[in-house]
Amino acid sequence: GQVVAGGNGQGNGLHQLNRPSDVLIDEEMDSLIICDYGNRRVVRWSRRSGTTQGEILIGNIYCYGLAMDEQRNLYVSDYVKEE
Repeated sequence: GQVVAGGNGQGNGLHQLNRPSDVLIDEEMDSLIICDYGNRRVVRWSRRSGTTQGEILIGNIYCYGLAMDEQRNLYVSDYVKEE
């Protein structure tokens, strides 16, 4: 296998993940969308070679699950708010 996101130890930097709970592949953007539960955020990591950090899509959320419909609408569950 090949590390495509994280790989820099657990932490809160944009180049790190902390207890990721779910991941989905966004084929149109050639990226991974990750529930970074321990850092309370949803991040996008490009699958392109040379990517060194993620981009925060949603902050301040206890993300636990992800889904994307055919129109590419992203649905995110919040563990604490039970939404």
